[in-house]
Amino acid sequence: MHDVLIAAPHILILSASVGAGHMRAAEAIKSALEQLLPDARVAHVDVLGLTNPVFRKAYVDGYFQMVKRAPHLVGKLYDMLDNPDQKGIGKNTRVTFQRANFKQLTRLLREPWNLVISTHFLPPELVAHLRQDKRNPVAYPQVTVVTDFDVQGLWINSPCDAYFVAVPEARDYLISMGIQSDCVHVSGIPIDPVFAQPKQHADCLRKHGFRNDLPLILQMAGGFGFGDVEEIYRSLQHINTPVQICVVTGKNERLKQQLETVSLQLRHPCRIIGFTREIDELMAAADILVSKPGGLTTSEALARGCPLLVVNPIPGQEERNSDFLLQNGCAIKPFHLETIGSELDRLFANPKRLQAMKEAALCCGRPDAARKIAVECLKLLTHQIVESQKETAFI
Repeated sequence: MHDVLIAAPHILILSASVGAGHMRAAEAIKSALEQLLPDARVAHVDVLGLTNPVFRKAYVDGYFQMVKRAPHLVGKLYDMLDNPDQKGIGKNTRVTFQRANFKQLTRLLREPWNLVISTHFLPPELVAHLRQDKRNPVAYPQVTVVTDFDVQGLWINSPCDAYFVAVPEARDYLISMGIQSDCVHVSGIPIDPVFAQPKQHADCLRKHGFRNDLPLILQMAGGFGFGDVEEIYRSLQHINTPVQICVVTGKNERLKQQLETVSLQLRHPCRIIGFTREIDELMAAADILVSKPGGLTTSEALARGCPLLVVNPIPGQEERNSDFLLQNGCAIKPFHLETIGSELDRLFANPKRLQAMKEAALCCGRPDAARKIAVECLKLLTHQIVESQKETAFI
């Protein structure tokens, strides 16, 4: 397959640092491409680093503040933009706005790339616009990698040579929206290749100093320690079943210190960890993950066969991620944070149910998603070069 590839194809991967998931997905694809094609020049760029500081701050802070203070508005915007008019004034306005704020990105996209891959919905619209530029169109193919279990309308742009989605239903949806079936691939959401390496539950418990006779609850606050983490942490203390708890606060050092000073009588052994690169081993050690259902975190847990207790899904994409987990028997979702303890007591009292959830999670996991995407991207590069050679020979 690689025989017809140019010696060192230039591949650009674009993501956006709105949360950590889009960036982690991009890094996973980059690692897989470099393993398959060591001579390739693969660049990963955060598009928000190529805009002005005012726009960057407004975009990121505005999103998080909206999630925190008006989550219902996030859901309404998600639904409103779910099926945008691909030729209407809304799309033209967005492209004009992007070109005004992403001039550095536009210059980057006009460099001689062989392939551009996006793991966030911001760049593909601009790439598609440049592909259709009548005066000076760019010629490389573009690939869109969706990082949630459903596909929201902003991800859909034309021309796009390949879409990679998490589940068959997402593929069916894109086809119903007019995307050619051979352009849509069910790959799963790309995660770090380390999740494809077998890890034994008992070995990971022992390595990280946890007991093997108590269920381990892993609570995660996301890469930025966002959400009602302390309230959830307090609720976990109301579990009657003897358990052990590990909380990962990510890069939020202030949250870590806050939890360490929580004034309550700890009924269970607890450990609070900040940023770590051993999440894959902690998930392998855990009996259940308590977390918001972000696309990347969810995919990592499924790859390790770790079921979830879903808390506070963001309206829109995370609610649909939650629906997927619940429909497939991989998760439970309490109505209230205050009932987390009783929900877990009922689960731990039913070992067969917990084991079935672990098996369902493992069945839904796609630890090799990044490699599958990389393989298909190389096929796309090969096809592009073959077609280019045909055109040259014809001329």
